[in-house]
Amino acid sequence: MRQHAAALFVIPIILMYCGPAPGKEPAPGEQHPQTLSFDTKHSKTDGKGKVDYLLYLPPEYDKNQQPWPLMLFLHGSGERGNDATRVDLRGPPRIVGREQGELPFVIVSPQCPQDAWWTDPQQLKNLNALLDRIVADYRIDTQRIYCTGLSMGGFGTWHLAAAYPDRFAAIVPICGGGKPADADRLRKLPIWVFHGADDQIVPLGRSEEMVEAIQKRGGDVRLTVYPNTGHNSFTESYKNPKLYSWLLKHKHPGN
Repeated sequence: MRQHAAALFVIPIILMYCGPAPGKEPAPGEQHPQTLSFDTKHSKTDGKGKVDYLLYLPPEYDKNQQPWPLMLFLHGSGERGNDATRVDLRGPPRIVGREQGELPFVIVSPQCPQDAWWTDPQQLKNLNALLDRIVADYRIDTQRIYCTGLSMGGFGTWHLAAAYPDRFAAIVPICGGGKPADADRLRKLPIWVFHGADDQIVPLGRSEEMVEAIQKRGGDVRLTVYPNTGHNSFTESYKNPKLYSWLLKHKHPGN
């Protein structure tokens, strides 16, 4: 069942301008904090309150009218709060932000409130409503919407996909866990799971039980286990260009 990680490759880093002030609409090649507020009197969504998030547009976004794949990234528990600029500490928002690299996705990276968890029912509704807003406001290929997350965000990825199984073309949960009872809802979704063999914070078994449950239902799921690695299985995972190539191979047939 385990697929042990082989040599990983570093994503080429391309310098770009990553400038202006929070709240500014991101230009292509930039990432900036944004806020989505839900007006429950007029909104038809299940969203409540507001969601702070980072939004990244790829450098080629304005060069043609093509729709772009969308990646939703869910951070870990340490980045919770009310300052979305902290969300770029790890994962794809770090690559396109602090490391000034490029990825061929529109990337939305929401921030979970301090006392909440991505697995909370209201947070799942807010995330779904945020995706609705991004799809409405930007040129998004709705057949290529993906979700990935680490630690608390790995749990969130499992739970969000189970709550909205027809929303995503593929998911990548890293060092997280879900509910094996959701396996039937997830069995048609391509899934690539990453975990460290020596993770003492979220045991490897949390990923293994999900993979086993989905495999028993004939699902399309793979597991990469990093030997001699603890909880930080996400740094190497997000440096691996094969992860992004794998995502882009998958399209949702029904959207």
